[in-house]
Amino acid sequence: MNPVTQTWPDDFAARYRAEGLWTGETFPAMLRDRAARFAGRTAVSGPGARWNYAELLERAEALARGLLARGLTPGDRVLVQMSNVPEYLSATFGLFLAGLLPVFALPAHRRVELEHLARGAQVRAILTERRIAGHDHAAMAEALAADLPDLAHVLICETGGGEGLAALSSGAAELPADPDPQAVAFLQISGGSTGLSKLIPRTHDDYLYSVRESAVISGLSPASVYLTVLPVSHNFTMSSPGVLGVLHAGGHVVMAPDPRPETGFRLIAEEGVTITALVPPLALKWIETAERLRPEIGSLEVLLVGGAKFLPEAARRVRPVLGCTLQQVFGMAEGLVNYTRLDDPEEVIVTTQGRPISALDEVRVVDDLDGDVPEGAPGNLLTRGPYTIRAYHDAPEANARSFTEDGFYRTGDVVRRLPSGHLEVQGRATDHINRAGEKISAEEVEDHLLAHPEVLDAVVVSIPDSQLGERICAFVLPGEGQAPRPAELRRFIRGRQIAAFKIPDEIRLVESLGTTAVGKINRRALRAALRKSYMDEEEQA
Repeated sequence: MNPVTQTWPDDFAARYRAEGLWTGETFPAMLRDRAARFAGRTAVSGPGARWNYAELLERAEALARGLLARGLTPGDRVLVQMSNVPEYLSATFGLFLAGLLPVFALPAHRRVELEHLARGAQVRAILTERRIAGHDHAAMAEALAADLPDLAHVLICETGGGEGLAALSSGAAELPADPDPQAVAFLQISGGSTGLSKLIPRTHDDYLYSVRESAVISGLSPASVYLTVLPVSHNFTMSSPGVLGVLHAGGHVVMAPDPRPETGFRLIAEEGVTITALVPPLALKWIETAERLRPEIGSLEVLLVGGAKFLPEAARRVRPVLGCTLQQVFGMAEGLVNYTRLDDPEEVIVTTQGRPISALDEVRVVDDLDGDVPEGAPGNLLTRGPYTIRAYHDAPEANARSFTEDGFYRTGDVVRRLPSGHLEVQGRATDHINRAGEKISAEEVEDHLLAHPEVLDAVVVSIPDSQLGERICAFVLPGEGQAPRPAELRRFIRGRQIAAFKIPDEIRLVESLGTTAVGKINRRALRAALRKSYMDEEEQA
C-alpha cells in the first residue's frame, strides 16, 4: 500500500510544538482521559441509546478488538459510511484504538464516489449501516467488494438503538500502543473542485489542535449539549467545534435522526441543547419554521452557521427569532477554520465569516499572479499553518495545482480581509458549486452528462439560489439524433450511482455553446459566459 503521510517542514513543526499548539495528544489518549475524568457523564445519545463516557470507551475498545480479531491489522484503511447514530462515535474511536485509518464518506455517496475513495485509499474494509434513509447500503458495499479484491471485509452496523456494532465487537485481540502524534489519524475528502474528491490526511496533532481551539472559541464546557444535525462525517460537524470538540470538553453529543426543524426543536427541548450547527439553507428553514411554531428552545445559546456564505439579511434574523448568538464559521477540510467570536459586535457577526483560529495561521489575499492585493480588496485566499495540510494523499498533479512552492494552500475562495482580520467571503475562484454546503465539481457533473449517447457537449454552472446558496444548472448541447429531455437526463445521471445532490437542478438544451469543437475551448471562460447569460435573462424576465 502507498504510505499515508502528512509532514510539515522541520522548522515549522518545531515552532508549533514549542508554542504549545501540538501537544502530542492522540485520539485514543483523548478518549481514555475523558472516560476517566467524566466516566458517568453522558457522552452521546440518539434514538434508543444513551452512553456515558465510560460506556463509549468500553464499546470502542470492544469494537477495536473485534476488528483486529477479524484479520485487520494496524495501518489498514477502513471506508466509513454511517449516518447520525451513536455507533458512529464508537466506530470512529474503535478504529483509532485499533490503529486503523478511517476514510470518511458521506451517507449520500453512492457507488461512483465509494469506489473512487476505496481505490484511492486502498481500503481493506468498508463499515456501513444496513440501510440509511431507505437506501440499501449493505448491498452497495457487497457489490463494491465483489469488484475490488483488496476490499476484504464488509462490516455492517445491523440495527439502531446503540447495539448495531455488537456483532463486530467480539474478540480478544490485544490493542496496539498509541500512535505517533504526527502520524495520520484518518483521511477526509476534499470538496472536489475538479473531478472526484481528493483524500486529505489529517494527523492527531494537527487535528486535535483545531478541535481544542474550536471548543474554546465556541465556549464549550462539560455543560455543553451539542445537537448533531448535519451529516456527522462532514469536517464542519466533526470538528468545528463538532462532536469531537464536545467530547474534548466533556459535553454531551445528541444525534438527530433527521435535519427537520421540528425534530431539532423537539430535541433541543428534551435534551437541553445549548449549541448546534447548520448550513445556510437549513438555518433559513429553521428560522422560518420557528417564526411559525414559536418552539420552546430557550436552552439554545449558540447557532453555528457554515459550509457556505450566510447572507447578512438572513444572519440578522437569528438572534431575534431563535434567541441565541450566531457564530459564523468558514473553513475547509484541508485545514484553515475561521470563526466570528461570541463577543464580536453584532454587525461583525452578521456580515463576516470570522477570523482564523490561530495566531500562527498565515493568510494571504492575492491576485491571479500571487501578488498581494491592497488591504481590503478582494482576492484569492492562500493559507498555511499548524492544522492546514501540505499535500493531498497520492495526488501529485493536484498538489502542484493546490499548493505554492512555499507551502501555502490555494483554497479557491475569493475573500476580502478587514483590518480586524475578519474575512468576508466573496465567492469561489474555481469551477466549484456550493449547493447547500455540499461542494460539487462542475467537471464531474459534466463528465456524467457527456456519457449519455445523445449529448455532444455539456457545461455545468452555479446559479445563485436564495434557499440553497447555489444550484446546479447544466447547459446541454444534444447530438444529431433525438434530443434527450431534461427528465431523461436526470434519470440517466441518477442511474450512474452518484450522490443525489450532484444531479442538476436545472437542465437547459441549447443549440450552441459558442464553440464548434468539443474540448477546444476555455471551459472556465465558457462557464462564466453562460452563467452571465443566464443571469441577464433572469433580470430581464
